[in-house]
Amino acid sequence: MESPHVLIAGAGPVGLVSALTLAQAGIRVTLFERAATIGEDLRASTFHPPTLDMLSRFGVTDALVSQGLVARYTQQRDRQQGLIAEFDMSLLEGETAHPFRLQCEQWKLNRLLVAQLVQMPHVELVFGATVEGVAQDAEGVDLTVQSDGETRIHRGDYLIGADGAWSAVRRSLGIEFEGFTYPERFLVVSTDFEFADHFPRLSYVNYVSDPQEWCVLLRVPTLWRVLFPTPPEESDEEVMTDASIEARLQKLWPREVAYDITHRTLYKVHQRVARQFREGRVVLAGDAAHINNPLGGMGMNGGVHDAFNLSDKLVEILTRGADPALLDQYERQRRAVAIEYINANTQRNKKTIEERDPAKRQAVHDELRRIASDPALSKDYLRKTSMIDALERAGSIA
Repeated sequence: MESPHVLIAGAGPVGLVSALTLAQAGIRVTLFERAATIGEDLRASTFHPPTLDMLSRFGVTDALVSQGLVARYTQQRDRQQGLIAEFDMSLLEGETAHPFRLQCEQWKLNRLLVAQLVQMPHVELVFGATVEGVAQDAEGVDLTVQSDGETRIHRGDYLIGADGAWSAVRRSLGIEFEGFTYPERFLVVSTDFEFADHFPRLSYVNYVSDPQEWCVLLRVPTLWRVLFPTPPEESDEEVMTDASIEARLQKLWPREVAYDITHRTLYKVHQRVARQFREGRVVLAGDAAHINNPLGGMGMNGGVHDAFNLSDKLVEILTRGADPALLDQYERQRRAVAIEYINANTQRNKKTIEERDPAKRQAVHDELRRIASDPALSKDYLRKTSMIDALERAGSIA
């Protein structure tokens, strides 16, 4: 009898975490990635406490922490009023082994995971592989992949679709991606300018409200990343010009010389959840299953939580004979969290940071100050923003 075999589409954090979880249980894994290599783009850069706890099983958390910045504090700020409220994540001690946010580029995690996977003889990583279609029957899944100019069909017991927001797996199955796209796009600019030398008590994680142009200031080890919204009427070309980016940064902090820009990217922002996460032997995870705005750093983290939940259940099914209906429980648990927690909280975060009504803005600021001044309320707030509550909610769903 052949050993169980799982196919995975997508070699981002979600696909790699899934692959390593399965491989450590002795399950054969073939992972397909459209790109030619593991990318080093500046995508997600925040790891929440429970994500670091989960990654400890791979022995990579300490290495990841050593390559990032430990953010004990997060701040809510206002472009006119300055610091509104600061939250001390050490209040989560006892709830997690890592009571802080880690500011670290996600590609560093990818590298650590790949380094383990390439040592495993029952794992195959296929780069430059484009998924063209999915078919399945009662016994397994057939994944059609184009690689090196050839089209081949790969057979597995199950397929994990972790191939991102434009998932070819999801589209091949005809699963609706319900939700909406924001009219504005988000611009992310990276610079080596040290904002902390100019904004008093600036933390590594800062959400800065403003009725005209809010922003997010995030520190990673060598750069500051600044996220701005852009108006729908401004073309992509206009947004990405040196002059336009310089004007935005000068408005944030005026200086006599131009900013040195090391990276810039512009992208559309969505709030969407797949109508279903499972179709027979095919299961969606991460951005292929749900996407959201980045305010709160819940996208990549939520995807990693999906990966552990799903791959642990597949291990039970493939090595211990558990009922495949466990995958329906995965869908119930993780889809509920995507809707009730990840999408709901990120939408709320955006509404709060861009609020224009003066009275409502003042009420938001007063409430944040009230929460920050009370350790019990702060702890409840941090449990929600660090996704501990979301994981407990998922665990409560049978």
